[in-house]
Order: sequence, then C-alpha cells, then structure tokens
Amino acid sequence: MRFDELKLEDDVLDGLDAMNFQETTPVQELTIPVILEGKDIIACAQTGTGKTAAYVLPVINELSKGTHPANFVNAVIMAPTRELAQQIDQQIEGFSYFLPVSAVAVYGGTDGVAWEQQKRGMQMGADIVIATPGRLLSHIKMGTVDLSHASFFILDEADRMLDMGFYDDIMMIQKLLPPTCQTIMFSATMPPKIRTLAKTILKEPEEIKIAISKPPESIMQTAYVCYEPQKIKILEKLFKDSRPQRVIIFSSSKMKVKELNATLKRLKFNVAAMHSDLEQSQREEVMKEFKNGRIDILVATDVVARGIDINDIKLVVNYDIPHDPEDYVHRIGRTARGTNGVGLAITFVSIEEQAAFKRIENFLEKEVYKIPIDPSLGPAPLYEPEKHTVRGRGRRIPPKGQGRGRNPRRRPS
Repeated sequence: MRFDELKLEDDVLDGLDAMNFQETTPVQELTIPVILEGKDIIACAQTGTGKTAAYVLPVINELSKGTHPANFVNAVIMAPTRELAQQIDQQIEGFSYFLPVSAVAVYGGTDGVAWEQQKRGMQMGADIVIATPGRLLSHIKMGTVDLSHASFFILDEADRMLDMGFYDDIMMIQKLLPPTCQTIMFSATMPPKIRTLAKTILKEPEEIKIAISKPPESIMQTAYVCYEPQKIKILEKLFKDSRPQRVIIFSSSKMKVKELNATLKRLKFNVAAMHSDLEQSQREEVMKEFKNGRIDILVATDVVARGIDINDIKLVVNYDIPHDPEDYVHRIGRTARGTNGVGLAITFVSIEEQAAFKRIENFLEKEVYKIPIDPSLGPAPLYEPEKHTVRGRGRRIPPKGQGRGRNPRRRPS
C-alpha cells in the first residue's frame, strides 16, 4: 500500500515524500488506520519492520490538526534506552518537518545542562515527549512535567522495558494520564507478562501480529549438544583455537552473565558484561569499548539483544537457550550485519534445554547442524528432545522407566 492511500494530512505526506517514503511496510499498513480511528492497539513486530513510523505518523497527523491543547504535552512515547529514544526523536524530526509539531527526548546519562534543556522543552509545551521511564519519573517528581492533557501514550519495545524492571515505573506514569488517553503498545515478543500489562492499561485493544521473519541464510547456525558443565570447556577451547574478536555471548539471566564474565576474565580473555544492573553511563562505556575493538567478547542478557546496533559481529554464542524462538532470532540477528553479510551462530544445548531447542528448530523449519564435541572434553549426550519434554521452567519429565519418586543426581549448573 502507498502512504497516499492512507488518511494522512497533506503536510504529513509532504514530509514522507521529502524522505522518499512511498510504500508502507506490513506493520504500517495494518496499524496506521487503526490508530487513526482512535483505538488502543497492541502490536507484535520486530525491530526493522518500520514500527516507529507505524505509530509516529498517525500521532503527528492528529497533532497537526491543531485540535489539541497548546503548551501542553500531548503525547508520551516510552522507550527502554537512551539510544532508542534518540532514534525515535530523529525520526519525528524528519516526519514532522512541514508540521507545527515539536518533540523533546528525555533520558538519563547526561549532565545538568541536558537536564535543564529537557525541563525547558517540556515546560514550553513540547507536543511529544520521548522518554526512558526512570528519567521521566525524575522530572515528574521534580514537578517539571504535566501529563494531564496527554492524548497518546505509546510503549515501544514493551517487552524489553519489562525485562529491564520498568513495570512499576510504567504503571506510575500511566496513572498520571487522563482516562481518555489512547494507548499504543509495541512489543517484539508476546510473553505472558506483556499480555498481563496489556490487559491492565489497554481498553478493548486491536491486536496486530506481524509474523517474525526467519534468520537470513547468510548466518551459519550450529549447535553443540552437551552437558551443562561442558559449556565453559567448549567455549574455552573455541577461543584458544581461534582468538575471539567481536563476539557476543548471550545468557538468559544476569546472574549467569556476571558469573560467565568473571570466569572468562580468569581465563585471561578480554571480556565485559552487559546487563540491566549497570547504570546507563556504564552500559554506554562498555558499548563504546566493544565498538572500538578494545573489548573482544561481550557477555549479555536478552535485554540488549535488540539494542546492539554494531556491524561486523563475527560470532554470536547462545550460552543457554532463550525462552522463545523469537528471542533466538533476535540474538543471532546481531551477526551477518556487516559489509560481508555473513556470520556464525553457535548454541549450547544441555539435556534440560533439548526440548526448547527443538521448538526453535521447528520454528526455523530446519534442523541445525550439531558439531561433534572434541573427545578430550568427555562424552556428550545424545540429542533426544522427545525424551526431555519440559513442563514449566526448569522441570524435566523423566524418560519412561525413571520413577518420579527418586531424587536423581543433579548435575551442577
């Protein structure tokens, strides 16, 4: 569909034309008409599908009509990180070039001058505030922002914000909005906690889901079927055989990220950790060092799986299996983004994770090649996911013949 087929104002279309935007993406085609109708919406869409324009365009379209109160904040866009807030702000600046619509980005990790600029922008009545939850709450507590006239509340990458522990912040901000406020939620995945949040803050929402794309064929996907204690040994051998450069290792818990980071440091590898316990300034410093090549290995949680925008990542390692196939795609999608367009992804699959990895293979509609483990690391388990069906997190149904009353010896993890 073409943008000029949508019910957008001429000045909005002029801005799109100036930016050479002609055809809508699927998420834009499905969501823009619904948002223009004033309905709440929950949309599941990946990064890179054009989702920012999907909510920015209808919002600035409505604000451009001059029917919203002047000198008040009329739209609040929540983003999990400073980087995303900046990207959204830049897109709004481009789309609203021909429109009397103003915006201000509000995020932490800045000095007092930036705080005053953000404060002044909101007090002067910026139409749109793009903010990270913690920073916006700080301004609210200082009395520098009034959200009582807002007509739009948008949550971008809502799943990531919840992973970063922003649920309470979001709810505190949402309670300051008028009951008539239209709420728009975008999330890359749709776990139960997102559905719970949607039921709490959305009113009879339309649900739109854009099918998640498969990883590009340029990513060579491989796996090691192993016992849990063998994972670090495989990693050590991999990195001793070939010096690691521009490697990301993903784990599903920040505790394991911290432990793995410490272990790799003891093994004399050039490594740093990235997780939600770090301050914004610390995360920025780690990313800067990684981008500049002064850090070879980045150990990270899924919190940053969709937030790392670095080309030429040579290897992605899934130290453990992500909770959802969508997270697997996001993780390995960090590689194969450079000029050469090729990448390698390696996944470690313990016995307890075999059923989860089989779900990923079913989603991919192909079998991932299993690399034989070096005999020096000991025998490896067979890949028999049907015998290790998971029932709930961390529980495994034992194969036939094992009594449920036994307390089988647990392997260290």
